[in-house]
Amino acid sequence: MPSFNQSIFHPAVFFLTGIPGFETYHAWISIPFCCLYAVAITGNGMILFVIITESSLHEPMYYFLSMLSCTDLGLCLSTVVTILGIFWFNAREISFDACVGQMFFIHGFTFMESSVLLAMAFDRFIAICNPLRYATILTNSRIIKVGFAVVIRGTTALVPLLLLLKRLSFCRSHVLHHSYCFHPDVMKLSCTDTKINSAFGLSIVISNAGVDSVLILLSYVLIIHSVLSIASPEERKKAFGTCVSHISAVAIFYIPMISLSLVHRFGKHTPPLVHTLIANVYLLIPPVMNPIIYSVKTKQIRKAVLKIFLSKLI
Repeated sequence: MPSFNQSIFHPAVFFLTGIPGFETYHAWISIPFCCLYAVAITGNGMILFVIITESSLHEPMYYFLSMLSCTDLGLCLSTVVTILGIFWFNAREISFDACVGQMFFIHGFTFMESSVLLAMAFDRFIAICNPLRYATILTNSRIIKVGFAVVIRGTTALVPLLLLLKRLSFCRSHVLHHSYCFHPDVMKLSCTDTKINSAFGLSIVISNAGVDSVLILLSYVLIIHSVLSIASPEERKKAFGTCVSHISAVAIFYIPMISLSLVHRFGKHTPPLVHTLIANVYLLIPPVMNPIIYSVKTKQIRKAVLKIFLSKLI
């Protein structure tokens, strides 16, 4: 561990945390984590493969779904090395620069996923409220522009945020509460004033995930208003049915993220185990559940996946 004189500037390393109180069982705990990572990477990879190879899925809704799978894969690949390294080899050390790099990818893919979910909500809004103009509004060129906007929006604000983090001095414990680097967690270890960092970080969260969640809610208010005006109960059910997968994806993304943010802001006396569990749920549940939800609830995806499996068997 770096000496105190070194640590008042930038620590040579931070120390990540596995599952507090269960260190002797890390080898066994790694088994469900391996399974979750395998499901997330395989499932999202399969979604991407079927969308690319099946021409019937070359539609706006599925292009946005492929973006969602890309962000989920990015989140998994950003943390799989550090988390499994802790469980298998007790490799808890991570350099300051590597920690900053990991934060960039974790927060970047998180904000990108929020933007993709907003784009998917807009897709459902157009499909239900203005179906005759759906093909003319969501053209391939506009979807490509949306993809670029998602990447730029998700990463641009992170650069000054992480540069502000690098100016901080660290003179407290270098032990983080999670198995990966998370901005609020690292910021708490600083012994200098972090008001600017905290305010800027909060503004980024509000301008990204906060605005996105409000616009998603607004889109569904308009969708519900439009669907209730449909006379046929069967048509209403069909219209709502097309939104079930997206509503589920929104819920499993925002609920863990809000929970983790609340724990970091107001849970100073919360046991470390709670921090760790919520952090892992926030990181792993959306990438694991999204491909399952869309494979089960979306008939076209389900048929395409079954077609690939059956062709391999034959």
